[in-house]
Order: sequence, then C-alpha cells, then structure tokens
Amino acid sequence: MMMRCYTLLLLLLLLLVDTPSPTCSSVLPLCNHHDNSNLLQFKNSFAINTSLKKYLLWWWSEMTGLYCSSYPKTASWNNNTDCCEWDGVTCDTTSGHVIGLDLSCSMLEGEFYPNSTLFHLTHLQQLNLAFNNFSESPIYPGIGNLVSLTHLNLSSSSFVSHIPSTISRLSKLLSLDLSRNELRLDESTWSKLIGNTTNLEELILDDVEMSSLRETSLSLLMNFSSSLLILSLQDTGLHGEFPTRILGLTNLEELSLSGTEELTVELPKSNWSTPLRILDLSGITFSEEIPDSIGHLKSLNQLRLWHCQIDGIPVSLWNLTQLTHLDLSGNRLLHGEIPSLLSNLKHLTFLDLSRNAFSGHIPDVFANFTKLDYLDLSFNSLGGQLPSSLLDLTQLSYLDMSSNQLIGPIPSKNATLPKLETLLLFNNSINGTIPDWCYSLSSLTRLDLSMNQLTGPIRKFSTYSLTSLSLSHNKFQGNFSNSIFEFQKNLTDLDMSSNDLSGLVDFSHFSKLENLAFLRLSNNKLLSVDSNNSVEYTLPKLKNLDLSFCSVTVFPSFLPRLQNLRNLDLSNNKIHGNIPNWFGDNLLHTWKSMDFIDLSFNQLQGDLPIPPHGTEYFSVSNNKFTGGVSSTICNARSLNVLILSHNNLTGKIPQCLGSFPWLVVLDLQIKNFYGSIPGNFSKNNAFETIKLNGNQLEGPIPQSLAHCTYLEVLDLSDNNIEDVFPSRLEALQELQVLSLRNNKFHGTITCLSTKHPFPRLRIFDVSNNKFSGPLPMQYFQEFQGMMTPNDNTQADGMEYMRTHSIISDVRYNYSVVIVMKGQVREMKRILTIFTTIDLSNNLFEEKIPQILGELNFLRGLNLSHNKISGNIPQTLGNLTSLEWLDLSCNQLKGEIPLSLTNLNFLSVLNLSENQLEGVIPTGKQFNTFQNDSYKDNPLLCGFPLSKSCSNDEEQPPSVFPEAKESLFGWKSVAVGYGCGVVFGMFLGRLFIKTAKPLWLARLLCGYD
Repeated sequence: MMMRCYTLLLLLLLLLVDTPSPTCSSVLPLCNHHDNSNLLQFKNSFAINTSLKKYLLWWWSEMTGLYCSSYPKTASWNNNTDCCEWDGVTCDTTSGHVIGLDLSCSMLEGEFYPNSTLFHLTHLQQLNLAFNNFSESPIYPGIGNLVSLTHLNLSSSSFVSHIPSTISRLSKLLSLDLSRNELRLDESTWSKLIGNTTNLEELILDDVEMSSLRETSLSLLMNFSSSLLILSLQDTGLHGEFPTRILGLTNLEELSLSGTEELTVELPKSNWSTPLRILDLSGITFSEEIPDSIGHLKSLNQLRLWHCQIDGIPVSLWNLTQLTHLDLSGNRLLHGEIPSLLSNLKHLTFLDLSRNAFSGHIPDVFANFTKLDYLDLSFNSLGGQLPSSLLDLTQLSYLDMSSNQLIGPIPSKNATLPKLETLLLFNNSINGTIPDWCYSLSSLTRLDLSMNQLTGPIRKFSTYSLTSLSLSHNKFQGNFSNSIFEFQKNLTDLDMSSNDLSGLVDFSHFSKLENLAFLRLSNNKLLSVDSNNSVEYTLPKLKNLDLSFCSVTVFPSFLPRLQNLRNLDLSNNKIHGNIPNWFGDNLLHTWKSMDFIDLSFNQLQGDLPIPPHGTEYFSVSNNKFTGGVSSTICNARSLNVLILSHNNLTGKIPQCLGSFPWLVVLDLQIKNFYGSIPGNFSKNNAFETIKLNGNQLEGPIPQSLAHCTYLEVLDLSDNNIEDVFPSRLEALQELQVLSLRNNKFHGTITCLSTKHPFPRLRIFDVSNNKFSGPLPMQYFQEFQGMMTPNDNTQADGMEYMRTHSIISDVRYNYSVVIVMKGQVREMKRILTIFTTIDLSNNLFEEKIPQILGELNFLRGLNLSHNKISGNIPQTLGNLTSLEWLDLSCNQLKGEIPLSLTNLNFLSVLNLSENQLEGVIPTGKQFNTFQNDSYKDNPLLCGFPLSKSCSNDEEQPPSVFPEAKESLFGWKSVAVGYGCGVVFGMFLGRLFIKTAKPLWLARLLCGYD
C-alpha cells in the first residue's frame, strides 16, 4: 500500500517537472499562412478612400448610435506582422484560423470580385463589412462557402442585384444584416434562407426589395418562434397582410416594418404581452383602430407610428411608463386635445406629435419630463400660450412649436435651458417682445420666430452661439441690431425680411460674419442699405442674397467679389441704367453655380443679360430692356423659370426654348416678339405655363405643343396667329387656362374624339377670332373643371393658381387678361374657383346647346357678337354661380326664360341687339338691370323699358326692396374682383345698408 502511494507521488512530481510554466512558454499560435495570404490579397483588391471618412463617421453614428473608426483598419495589415494581431481580425486560439473579420467603416472602395479570396476563409464565424463602398458589386455566390458564419453584416456598402440563393447554406447564422443596399430578394431564396437558418436571432433587411414575396411567405418567420429577437424589414416593398402571430413571438424584442406602405397590419387585440422594447410600424395604414392591448407591452421603450392615419389613441397607451421614445407624427386623423395623461410617460427623451390635428391648449405637464431631449408639436392647431413649464426642461435640446395657433407672449420667466440648441416658433400669432432669455442662451444655435406678431426693437444678443436666426414677417421696429455683427464665425443664415426696421445699414459690416451664407433683408420699407462703401470687403461664403424692396438704387459694388453666390434677388428696387459690364462677366465666368436671379421691377435698360448654364430661375420682368434675346440663352438648359415680360424686347423667340427639359414657366408676354412660336417642344418636358400673349407672333400653333402634358396655362392671346382650332391640345389633361383671344383663328371647333378632352379647363377664351359653325358642344360636356369645385380649393375659396415644381420656396402665380363684365382686365392672380367661357366676336351659328346649363360653377359666359340663333335655353337658369352673362349682338329669338331670375349672383346682363320678344322677367337680380341690358330688341316690353306690355300697365315696385337681400352677394363680388376681395366684402356690406352706393364703387374701384 505504501509503495503504491510513493509511486503515485513520483508520477505527480514528474508531471509537474515536465509541464511548462504558462507564464514562460505559453504562446498563441501564429496566423494560418493561407488565411494570412487571403487577407492580404483581399486588402489589395480595394483602394482606401479617405474622403469617405467624414461621411462614414456621421452616417454610422446616425444609424447605429455607435462610434465609427476614423482610420482604415487595413492600414495595420502587412507581411511583417502576424495577421492575428491586425486590426479587425480575430483568430482561433487553438488553430490560428481567422474566425472574425470586422472591417466596418474602413473606407474600402472598389469592386468586389466573384473570386474574392475572402470566400476562402471558410473558418470565419463573424464577418462585418458594413459602411464601405463596394462600387455597386453583387453579393456573389461564393458567400455560401462561409458555412461557419454565425454573424454576417454587409449593410450600407453599395451592394446591388439579387441576393444569391447560396446564402441559404449559412445554416449557423444567428445574425444577418443586409440593409441599406440596392439588393433584391426573391421568393425561392427567402424560403430556403428561412428554412435552413432555424436559430436566427437577428434579421435586418431594410431597403431590400422584397415585393415579389407572397403573403404566405411571411408566415415562414414563425420558424423562429423561439429564437427571433430582432426583425427589421423597413422599406422593403412588402404588401398584403402581415401575419399577426409574428407580433406575438415570445422572445421578440425589436420589430420594424416602417415604410412598407402597402403592407396591412392588424395588431393583436388580446394576449399581447411580449418583451417588445422597440416597435416601429411607421408609414403603415392600420385597418382598424389601435387596440387597448398595446398597453400590455410593459417593456416597450420606443414606439414609432408616424404617418399611419391613426384615428384616436387608446387610453392604455399612456400606461406604457417605460417609454423613452414616442413618435405619433403625421397622423392627420389625430385630433382633439393632447391628453393630460401624457404626464405618465416620465422617462420620455423623445416626443414627436407634429403634423396632426391636435387643438386646444398645450397641457402644462412638462415639469415631469426631466429627461426630455426632443419635443416637436409643430403643424397642429394648438392654441393658447406656451406653457411656462417648458422653460424648466434642463435636458431639452430641440423644441419645435411652429405652425400652430399660439397666441400671447413668449414666457418671460428665467429659462433654465442649458442644452437647448434649436427653438422653432414660426408661423403662429405670438405677440409681445422677444424675452431676455432668448438673447442669452449659451447653447442656442438655431432660432426661428418668423411669421408672428412680435414687436419692439431687436435688442443686443449676449451670447453668440447662433448659426441660424430668422425673425422675418413680424412687426419689429427700430434700427438693425449691431450686436448681430458680433456673431462673427458662427452665423450662417440670417433672415430679417418683412418687418418695420428702419435706418441705414452699412453693408460692409456684414463682412464680419465670415461664414454667412444666407442673408435676407427684403421688404423693410424704412430700411436703406448702403452697399457702395469705398472700403474693400467681401463675404467669402455668401450664397443667397435677398435685398428686394430695400430702396437700392445701384448695383451693389461688393457683388463682383462674391465668388460663391448662387441666389440673388434685387427685385422691386430703384436700380436704373444699364447693367454693369462686370455683372455679365461674372454670370459667364465666376458665378458658375448661380441658381436664382431676380432683377424684376426696376428701371434697368440696355441689352438683356443672359443667365449662365446652371441657372434655374431668371426674372427681369418690368424693366426697360431693349433689343433681342441672344442665342447664347440656349446654353441655359437648366432653367426652370424664364420671365422676360413687360420690357421693350423685340426680335424672334429663340427656338431652343421649346426643347429645354426642365423649363416649367416661359413668360414672354407683352413685348414685340415676332416670327413663329418655337416648334420643337420635346416629349416629357416640364412646362406648366406658357405665356406668349401681347406679341406679334404669326403662323400656326406647332404640333409639338401637344407634348406639354403638364401644361396648366397656355396664353397666346393678342398675336397674329393664323390657324384652325388646335384640337390636338385636348389631350392635355392638366390644362386649366386656354386663351387664344384676338388672333386670326378660323374654321369650326371640332373634337378629335379624345376620351376626355380638356377635363380640367376653367378659363376658355377664343374671342375675337373668325371661328364659325356651331358652338363646341362636345367640349362643353367634358369641362369637368366647370362642373365641380377644384379639389385643392380652400374652404374660403381664396386659393390662387400657381405652379407646383419651382425651386426652393418660390412659386409663380398665374395671371391672365380677360374681358370681365364688359371690361378688359388683367387678373394678376387667378382664383382656383374662377371659371369663364368667352366665345364672343366670332362667326358662330346655330343654337346655344342645352349642355351649357350643366357648367354650374361657371362665373362668366360671353357669347356676344356672333350669329347664334334660336331660343335662350331654360337650362342657363342652372348656372347659379354666374356673375355675368353676355348674349348680345346675335339672332336670338323667343322670350327671356323666367329661370334666369334664379341667378342670384348675376351682376351684369347684356341681351341687347337680338330678336327677343315678350315680357322681361322681374324679381331678384332682374330688378337691378337697366335699359342697356335689353336695347334693340323691338319686341321686348316691360320694366325697365319705357314700352309697356298690353297686359301690364303698372310699373313694378321699387327695385331695391326686392333686390336688397341679394345685393351683398352680387355687388360685393363685382367690387371684390376690381378692388380686392377683402375691400370688396367691406363695400358689399355698405350695399346692404345704403342700397344704392354705385357711386362709391365707381369712385374707389374705377367702375364705369
């Protein structure tokens, strides 16, 4: 027994002697030489693009919230070191094989080859190539060789094309992220992938095109009923019904389906108590209301339901007390007051309820939100004053209450907002002065108080952190605050336009603002800008300059030194004389990126300046320019808007203008252009308005004008155009205004049998031509724009027509010259409710078609000076919106229909010089018309004519007791068009009280 013990002890001693000390001789194995070679070849197949550094740092942190390396990890890779020590490489401690490769955000750039040596690293378990640029390479089938992979991340690296089916071989995958590339996933590959990777915990396929998948394919996700933790399928094009059971997966912590607008989601109505922490269903329209069961998600931290057309919030939602992020923005059906139960969510750091229909006062519950960092309640209908408790949110960095109905002053109590960076209160009715704390917040970088009723002087700022300051469209008085010039390197955007500022501003002081890029001082009527200081100065970063309505008399002398200028507005000033030579030189040689030039409404003369290539908006209207338009304008093919109207220009219109691909507005009206209309309008052009009226153009209308499929306004009036009616234009489905007035058109107006000709037409003026034959009945029955109200019309009817697709926030208001109530008028802005037909002064024959009575939104109808015969249709009495009716100088016969007395808004009636007979109807508006309305109809009798009818010896009662109740509608509308709607409404009220104030309308509005 003793011998056995000694023998055992001896063996133990030998083992201790033979076993090397781990501190002395234990060494990690060297990197496998095959893997080492494969990695170096992989590295050498790409370039390192250091210009991606700044972008990648920002993008990675925005998308992941994680730090992105600021250097290429492959910089440490070389033959002289062990690959297991390289950045981003992890090796197996036993075999030396590479099992982990993290090259995310490493600035790699170049094509990923199908025989890449990366596919030889068959022991890889984790591969991360996110945030690089692989130059629109496919993911090649070789990815299926990496069968040991458990984690694969190829997101945001410019991969394209189909995801190969070989990816389904990666059966050990726990995490797969292919998001934010331009990849497509088909039904077969999806089925194989889901079928083979049964232990998947994270599946992130955002932006992968998956629209080919059927509804049943989504149900395969139930294979991961016990493993799936994260599922993100944002913007994938999925459609159909999303399986409700997936929302109840027992371990699911994150679910995002945002942006899949064609996907239908029905939330579980009961037993919904999963460990969900993040739920993002933004952009999905729910088939039913949000159920109360959402309140069972006690672990929920982030809930995003923006733009979901939600109609109501269940009370149980306010029980989710662990919420840190709540986004319900963009749900226009959400209305009523913001619930005070919001105060339950004390852990919120992010709250966005913007772009809804919330009304009432803002609940004063913010004292509880000690962690709130982001608050956005903008674009609602919230009223009352700003709660003073907002000023105690010590963690708040972003506050947006803009575009509401807030009133009263901004709270003036001392604010404790040490982290506030953005304060947006624009487009409200806030009054009073700017409180002291707005001038002194040390962290504030953006302040926008524009479009309010703020008054008083702009006082001295005591902190200079602001980068953007907008105080426009208020009622600030006094001198320009010189403290603004002390912002120096910080301020980039400054907008002080549309106030009551006064005094003289020395423009050279703005040179202190070294990084100023955007400056607007326009529309301060008492403010003058001294822009010709003899001191040499420049604003090296200035890109946008608006000095319109600033009493500028000469071109600012500093302009030639603004090397980066992109937008220049000197309109509505008093600049006179020729444009300086240096201005033209800068246009051609210096300002290569000039987007916007507006010199309109000055007194400029001489030759027309030509915009450079790259300019999108160019207006020099209402000046005194002479000569022709140089052919060099053909180089400016990027133009969106070209306005040369109201000058003294002459010559031919450059034919190239018709072929400009992005030209939306072409306004060359009221000049002396001659020759033909450009005949090369290209297909798929962008034209929305073409105004060539008031020139001396000749020849026919070009066939290619029918290519302008977006055209809304076509005004060719007051020219010498000789052609038949351009029936080919009836295919222009967007056309709303067609004016061919006062030309040499002839022949009959016939329809080409287009299915729905001119469906949106609302102004149809072909007067003063030589059209003949019957009235165009086939067109009348298709004028849907005159039968139903405009879809975009506001409730008060005061919406004006304007273009949609102009750069920035600039919009071009449509105008047109018409004969309204017997007078030629230029409507500088066209109400969307305005509709009129003018076929006067032609050779039309036959009867007035009954179908005209269906155009029940028609405001004006002029068929005078033709050869129209037959009776006046009874159906014209259905035109209850009609304000003027002129059927004079025709061959109409029979009696005046009694139904016309139903036209309660009719203020001008002319039936003179016809062959009408019988008794003139009386009552309502007809009691207000005078003899001129009926003259030269020898067989007519009755009031107001002196000729009485044989069976009617008595004169009618005083016109005004009967008409008084309808005068407000008629007379105020008539005056409204002439004087302006608001003033016209005021005069209309006078009409009711005084009954006969026509002298007042003539005096104030110029009526005859």
